[in-house]
Amino acid sequence: MADQRGRRDDAPKKGGPREGGAPRKGTSSRGTSGARSGAGSDRAPYDRSPQGRGKPSDRSGKPAERSGKPSDRTSGGPRRSPDRTSVPRNERVVDQATYDGPPLPEDVNGMELDASVRAHLKDLPDKLGSRVARHLAAAGRLIDDDPETAYQHALAAKARAPRLAVVREAVGEAAYAAGHYAEALSELRAAKRMNGATAYLPIMADCHRALGNPTRALELAKSPSVVRFAAPAKAEMTIVEAGARRDLGQMDAALRTLEVSPLNHKGREAWVVRLRYAYADTLEHAGRLNEALAWFHKTNAIDADEDTDAADRAESLEKRVDREG
Repeated sequence: MADQRGRRDDAPKKGGPREGGAPRKGTSSRGTSGARSGAGSDRAPYDRSPQGRGKPSDRSGKPAERSGKPSDRTSGGPRRSPDRTSVPRNERVVDQATYDGPPLPEDVNGMELDASVRAHLKDLPDKLGSRVARHLAAAGRLIDDDPETAYQHALAAKARAPRLAVVREAVGEAAYAAGHYAEALSELRAAKRMNGATAYLPIMADCHRALGNPTRALELAKSPSVVRFAAPAKAEMTIVEAGARRDLGQMDAALRTLEVSPLNHKGREAWVVRLRYAYADTLEHAGRLNEALAWFHKTNAIDADEDTDAADRAESLEKRVDREG
């Protein structure tokens, strides 16, 4: 997912920022972001496992038949090459409801996904690949407005194709958006092991913050690969790093982390807006109200899409400064 879609602490989205800064939801170029944007990008707490361990079942939910007939392997019959990207019915460990997933919208056909995502699904049998694609596309459509249902769609895709990195990435990012941070961290680690991608690091670091481990978040922020990040991804990691410093009570260090970032960048891109917002918020929490007010105004000046509540924060802070002045 390429646009870091999750909410953690002071995510500068309108409608309820909290403390510390957060990556935007969806940071990779695959997964559910492909469904949301239709185009790829280089943007890079609760372990609620849906897996049940009941009797194996077929797609109808009935127990698998045990005919007593010898298998092909023991009878000398032809052996079928295993499909390494999907899970046979009799090996499924998720419950039927998770496997089925939420109802699929009739107007979602999977073509909404980015081409790079669809390319990773081509090795699946046609019917299976179509179903996985539709669940991923539905997750991408819903992740902003109904992240929990998006997460359930992603789990349905994982139940069918758990060995694909793009699917595990989608589950991780949907879990992150829905607030299931332990699950998100586990899934993104799995995706990273499969494809070696580092675009997930800002989300993974923020998950560590959410799980009460800011020190681990700081370790990820210092990963060598972060130096090579493009400006948007680097900004997201900076915001997470500053938030981790705040978690540790290191307010001065949090401010320094943000001050060495390109706060005065001439552009109006979303990552510049987010950096400025995080800096303004940290200044306010440090008690530097006049400076915070100035930076909320600077944020609002370039926030044409009103992705943040900088205008409301500035108005509220002006009243506070007047009262205390």
